[in-house]
Formats: sequence, structure tokens, C-alpha cells
Amino acid sequence: MPETNAARALSHLDWLEAEAIHVLREVAGQCHSAALLFSGGKDSVCLLRLAEKAFRPGRFPFPLLHVDTGHNYPEVIAFRDRRAAELGERLVVRSVEDSIASGRVVLAHPGESRNKHQSVTLLDAIAELELDACIGGARRDEEKARAKERVFSFRDELGQWDPKRQRPELWSLYNARIRRGENIRAFPISNWTELDVWQYIARERLELPSIYFAHEREVVRRGGALVPVTPLTPPRPGERVERVSVRFRTVGDITCTAPVESTARTVEEIVAETATTTVTERGATRLDDQTSDASMEQRKKEGYF
Repeated sequence: MPETNAARALSHLDWLEAEAIHVLREVAGQCHSAALLFSGGKDSVCLLRLAEKAFRPGRFPFPLLHVDTGHNYPEVIAFRDRRAAELGERLVVRSVEDSIASGRVVLAHPGESRNKHQSVTLLDAIAELELDACIGGARRDEEKARAKERVFSFRDELGQWDPKRQRPELWSLYNARIRRGENIRAFPISNWTELDVWQYIARERLELPSIYFAHEREVVRRGGALVPVTPLTPPRPGERVERVSVRFRTVGDITCTAPVESTARTVEEIVAETATTTVTERGATRLDDQTSDASMEQRKKEGYF
């Protein structure tokens, strides 16, 4: 059957956008109490635009939720708060700091990264808010464990992910049926790549935190990565501090998120740079993936998003 003129006119971003909007509407239609994870990062910024297209002119049928480690870049937190206020949507913030204070999280030492401990705070938030679904911006191209995950990823009553118990998703049919205490993690941009994300940001002219663009920052070279010099990540004895033009490809906890050398100061320049890179996003910038004793798959089984 020949393609119609309308079908031929659709770009790959149009197809990805349509799929993501369908997923968001399926969550809204099948789930009783969902939340959209919004950190202020580039992937969750795309999710906000997709939610606008899925549900405007009405309000989102779910709040925004952020699990804050307390060690996030201030530029990103300020952007998170401002963007939620501009949209007029409810932002719920739950803190790993509070989990530590209550004894729910115990650090091995004061300098330990809090990133993996977000799972405890997230699971507590899911229980507190009685959520049956959380919507996140994870993508299959980021990491091999995430590549195994379904668009509607089933989690048991303990928040655990079992790759052998995932449900088939033939013909884009999603099954959100769960029992009380279980939940679904939904990933509308699961099939997007890092390049797709940046091309969508360019097309939609989306605003981002400034640290995504090239700027000069003090760093040290450690294990093949550029570690930013901050009060939380001071240089080690013998390390030489350099001032380098860098940008962040992904943004998270300061203790485990590294920038890359770059002079790309515009979205168009980042699109061109991303199209030619040979290093994966997390492989270049996530220090916890490189140094953690637990694999991403194991952390996901324990409740990590």
C-alpha cells in the first residue's frame, strides 16, 4: 500500500513525539495516581514539552516529582523551580537529606555519593503519595540494563525490577494492570537517542540550564574523566587543577556527574558535536557507572529509576 503524502511528510522526530504522547496518555488513562519525574535535566525538559502537547490546554493529570540528593548543581535546581512555576504545575520534592536524617539512608562515610540512595527516597515517596506509576526520561541508548526495560516497566510491591517478569508490548499495547503496592515505571522517550533529544530541543526551542552549554570550569583529570572542582569534589593530593572549556551531557548529583571538553555554546553546535561522538553519554560522564560496585541492572532491581 503506497504511503500517503502526509505520512511521507512526517520526520523521525514527529514519529517519536507521537509515540511519546501516546505513552503519556496511556499512563493518564490506565493509572490512578501517577507522577512525572522532573529534575531540570534535558530529558525531563523534553518530557514537559511532550506533556504540554498531550494535555494542554488542561492541567497535567499528575504532579511533577523530584528526588533531590541535596548535592545537585544549583543552576539546575533553580531552573527546575522556575520552569515548574512557569507551567503552573505542582512540584513535589523529596530529599535524600531527609532520608538520612530519619535513618532510612545510612551512608558508608560522609563523602559517599548519595546517587544510589535515591532509590530509598523514591520508594518512600511512591508509598507516601500512593503512586501507581512514575514517568521518567530514561532511554534505551544510555546503558545496557536500560535497553532491557519495557516502555511500561513493571515493579513489584518492593519496588524491584525483574527483567524476566516484564510484559510483552506488541503493537504498542501497554499493560498497566497491577495489584496494590506494585507500580509501573513509564518511559515515553525510551526509543529516543541522545541525538534525538538534542534535535528535539533545537526544533522546539526548549530552554535548558546553562551548564549544558560550553563554559569554563575548574576540573581535574581522574580515571579518564574530568571531575569538576567543588566543595563536594575537591582535588586529591597530587592532582593538577585546570581551567577548561566544558559542558555537561547529563546532569545529576555533583559527586558522580562529570563534564566533557567542549566549545559548543549553542544547541546547533551541540547537535553537530553529538552526531560525531563515539563515546556514550553515561560512559563519558557518570562516575558512579565507572566506579560503583553495583551494576546498573542490580541497582534497578533494588528500585533505582
